[in-house]
Amino acid sequence: MIEDKERWNVRHVEKPMRKNVEPLVEKYIDLATVGNALDIACGTGRNTHFLAKKGFMVDAVDLSDYALSCIDEDKKINKIEVDLDEYTLASKKYDLIININYLQRRFFPQIKEALKEGGVVIFETFIVAHGDFNNPANPEYLLRKNELLHAFIGLDIVYYEEKDEINLRGEKIRVASLVAQKPTC
Repeated sequence: MIEDKERWNVRHVEKPMRKNVEPLVEKYIDLATVGNALDIACGTGRNTHFLAKKGFMVDAVDLSDYALSCIDEDKKINKIEVDLDEYTLASKKYDLIININYLQRRFFPQIKEALKEGGVVIFETFIVAHGDFNNPANPEYLLRKNELLHAFIGLDIVYYEEKDEINLRGEKIRVASLVAQKPTC
């Protein structure tokens, strides 16, 4: 864990992420009831701050103490420094869960369980691409085609797409985007 933390601290300093909220989050935020939100692998808080401004009480979870130190002190934000390989999501706690540019497959069922009835998940991360795409290079961090869609069967799928994009550093990437809602009984 210490090696991972140091690696991520250096990455956040040397290659900072963009500061604007993720467009997918901005577009679909209003589907969620304002209440408790979880920002998985929140980084320096670009989405965390947006959620707090929208009125959510946000659990901002990340391994990097440097990244968490960049998040504003706010009574609506609970910063949680933790190794996500060992973290377990609380059951039926969240009205909204966002997961952007991070992949931990063991979270798929936990996210579904952590949502309250009517809760919304907004998830976007990298998928395996063909050709010269190589970001990220480690295949453990890449979804397979339609894997994200299949992982959230049982939720009402509001939006799903796999597409090519150009990232902040001008590199070609491929991402899967999903917005889904937990059915109400």
